[in-house]
This record gives sequence, structure tokens and C-alpha cells, in this order.
Amino acid sequence: MKRIFFTFCLITTLFSCKEETETPKVIYEGGQAKAETKVKDTSSIKVADLPILMEGTKYLIHPVGDVRVYETNGKVYGSSKTNQVSYAISNYNRFEITGFFDNLNFQHIDSTSVSPLSDKKIQIQTATFLNTIASKTKKQIMVYSLVDSDTNKDGKVDQNDIKSLYISSISGQNFTKLSEEFQELIDWNIIEAQNRLYFRCIEDINKNGAFDKNDKVHYHYVNLLAEDWKVEVYTPN
Repeated sequence: MKRIFFTFCLITTLFSCKEETETPKVIYEGGQAKAETKVKDTSSIKVADLPILMEGTKYLIHPVGDVRVYETNGKVYGSSKTNQVSYAISNYNRFEITGFFDNLNFQHIDSTSVSPLSDKKIQIQTATFLNTIASKTKKQIMVYSLVDSDTNKDGKVDQNDIKSLYISSISGQNFTKLSEEFQELIDWNIIEAQNRLYFRCIEDINKNGAFDKNDKVHYHYVNLLAEDWKVEVYTPN
């Protein structure tokens, strides 16, 4: 009987420890969500990938990010390889750039000047050129899924924080946030017949720091041909 009781206590303790180590996406102070900026990682170096030119556009896009390195016996090694530094920070698949990078620099093909997408600390995960909208309307637009603040307050801006939805012109200008603060982006898509971008986000209604079945899903759309990209709310259910 004592052995059964001891086993039960041990299992309970293990589950409790596991729950305590899970990191929520949002940390609240005084009932309010608070975001902080990341402390720079001194073990990394800033690099840019070779430029990307989306088909039908006139702007080179330079993904910029950090490569983590360490040194052993005078030789520098990348965190993902054993014998050399890996300088790739993004992947490119025709109309979309994916990865975990810090910024995008835009450069007109006839110019030497380069302009950053943002002057804030962010982590971009996808950057998508809306080629079908461009071919139909001649309006060239980029859509981004990214993290723009340290919502879980672990000192880093990364994939463990809330993901947001942004939009800009192909030049990187008019960089605009579409999703609401402290709402996690679920997904988005384009309806070409309406020239609209639809997206869903989830809100942490019960303020438990996690997104689960007890929270609320919000539905939005944006008229891509509008000048101000005003977000509209709709209710499909």
C-alpha cells in the first residue's frame, strides 16, 4: 500500500514539474499583457542572403538575419554544421520567402539605395508576393507572418511569441499590421474574385497565457485594392 501511494505521489510530482516548465505565449502583469524587446545575442553575426527578385517586379529583396557561431581551437563553426558556418538564413520558392530572419531590405533594380522593411526588432517567418493579384490588378503587394514583440517575456522575439499578420507594397513601403495586438494569427488566404485577403486570429479570452478551445476566434478581411488597407470584421458562424 505504501509503495502504491509513493508511486502515485511520484507521478503527480512529475506531471506538476512538466506543467511548470511549459512556456505560455503571453505573460500578463496586473491583468494586462506586456511585450518586451529582445536582448541582442552576442554569439551571432548579422548576414544577408543573396538578393531575390520576384517575377514581374523591379525590387530586389535581401533577407537579413543572424548566424550563430562558436569558436573552437581558432576555427569558427556554425550551429547547424560541424565543419563550417552555414550562412543561409532563408528559403525561396518562387513567390514566397520562408525562414526565421530579422528583416528584409528592399532595393530598386535601377538604384543603389537599400531600405529596410522595419526599424523594429521582429522575426519574419514568411514573406509572400501576391502574384495573382499583381497579374490581375497590377498592384504589387507583399504579405508577412511575423513576430513583432516578446509576448512571453523570455528576452527573445521568436517563434514562441504571438505571430502577427502584416502587409506592404512590393517596395516594402506602407508596412502595415493587420492583426490585432495579442491575437495569434491562425491562417490567411486570398479570394481573387473579391480582391480580398481573409484571415483568422485567436484571442486569449480567459487570460491563461495559452491559446486553446476556450478562447475566441476572430474573422477579418481586407480589400487589397483600397488605399488604407482597412481591416473589416465578419462573422461566418
